[in-house]
Amino acid sequence: MRIAAAYRRHYHSPIREERAARTRAAVLATATRLFRERGWAATGMRDIAHAAGVAVETVYASFPSKADLLVTALEEALVGDSSAVPLTQRPEFAALGEGARPARVAMAASLLTDVHHRTAALYLALRQAAPGNRSLAEHLVICDARRRQNIEHGLTFVKGAALTGEERDGLTAVLDVDVYQQLVVGCGWTQREYEFWVAGVIDKLLGH
Repeated sequence: MRIAAAYRRHYHSPIREERAARTRAAVLATATRLFRERGWAATGMRDIAHAAGVAVETVYASFPSKADLLVTALEEALVGDSSAVPLTQRPEFAALGEGARPARVAMAASLLTDVHHRTAALYLALRQAAPGNRSLAEHLVICDARRRQNIEHGLTFVKGAALTGEERDGLTAVLDVDVYQQLVVGCGWTQREYEFWVAGVIDKLLGH
């Protein structure tokens, strides 16, 4: 009996683990889509389970709460994949300091546009949820601080020197995700139009 119990405890099934990983990824992809389309309040764990074609218990087995799902969705959307490598340690971020200034400005505008495109609706869901959820309120503070740091860090590469306080504060304000939402969603700008505008803003506000 003891041998059988030990065997069960140490039993390892790659097939089962692979199936669980696929299920988790499907649940997360579904939740990400629903958070983007419906926001926080209108997306429930049962909605996610139904859309993903799994039982509610299966959703909870991978994500203890809806808050955990939203945080994971936002973190993966920020970098564009499930890797734990932060955005600031990725090649596309390091490339902001390479080449002539026009190329660096263009790369910064492209990277920012891509990040906003992936995360804007999820940030909105996070802001909707934060007032009623302490853990998400704390995560929102972390996300806002990280966004400011990433912008300053990235544009320091673009400028080739430390930003002044005015440059840092002005660019952080104008490159906020809310401005992206207003221009792309509210005014109907295309991604390309927004990217071109951002490049012009960065070039002007950084000075020469």
